[in-house]
Amino acid sequence: MKPSLFYGSTLVLSLGLVACQPSAQQAPAAAVEIPATHNLTSMLHNTARTPANAARDEYRNPVATLEFFGVEPDMTVVEIWPGGGWYSEILAPYLQPYGQFYAAHFPQSETRNFYVNSRNRYIERVASDPLFASTVVTEFAPLEQTPIAPAGSADVVLTFRNVHNWYMGDGDDALEGAFASFFTALKPGGVLGVVDHRLPEDRPDADMRSSGYVKQSLVVRYAEQAGFVLADSSEVNANPNDSADHPRGVWTLPPTLRLGDENRAHYQAIGESDRFTLKFIKPETSE
Repeated sequence: MKPSLFYGSTLVLSLGLVACQPSAQQAPAAAVEIPATHNLTSMLHNTARTPANAARDEYRNPVATLEFFGVEPDMTVVEIWPGGGWYSEILAPYLQPYGQFYAAHFPQSETRNFYVNSRNRYIERVASDPLFASTVVTEFAPLEQTPIAPAGSADVVLTFRNVHNWYMGDGDDALEGAFASFFTALKPGGVLGVVDHRLPEDRPDADMRSSGYVKQSLVVRYAEQAGFVLADSSEVNANPNDSADHPRGVWTLPPTLRLGDENRAHYQAIGESDRFTLKFIKPETSE
């Protein structure tokens, strides 16, 4: 299945159209000097960010996380399932002047209201906000291995707190499909960055089916099976106060607080979930 792409205010019907290579007659593009003021820290204060999203920086640590993954403003970056655009509000304006940003949102084949409405709101945001003007909206469905960007074009693929959803929904098949899609989109030497809610390794695997937490070892296994190499890990998004053992799973904690007022102060004191942050590399092709 080929997804449509939404590029600024224009609907592009084929990935091939945005993957065109320069002709042999074209001279290489001159190197562009990127001003020092155009950095990730400055993106935290751009006009695209909503106050509610900015308030969560202390838990999501966006600058440290993106720096760990090596995201630079002249790269081609893909964000998987960007949802309401929390990270996109940082990535889109950061990449717009010098790089390329693909937002692989929910697939058009998904007809449930939550997914349809989320995708439509995101596309409307891209169409109306100048800071998203060069954002290309593709789609991602783990079981369909949809092309999230032209094959071999991405420097970095990022997925934040999504793996647990795929595993809870479709199990091992979903993870096989997901990591295969990421591998296809990346250039040799490209980076896959994964952040998700961490389930302790000594907990039963069955807990991953309903809690919203996943074991780091599960992610490593399926990434390596797809061909990736684990290059590094970071504790930048760790929360030692989170036991990962709550009545309503990860949604017991902020920001969801699914129990309402029941033990609310206790869960607010814990904060958002404990998360692993993993950096994988697509190996360079052998010559």
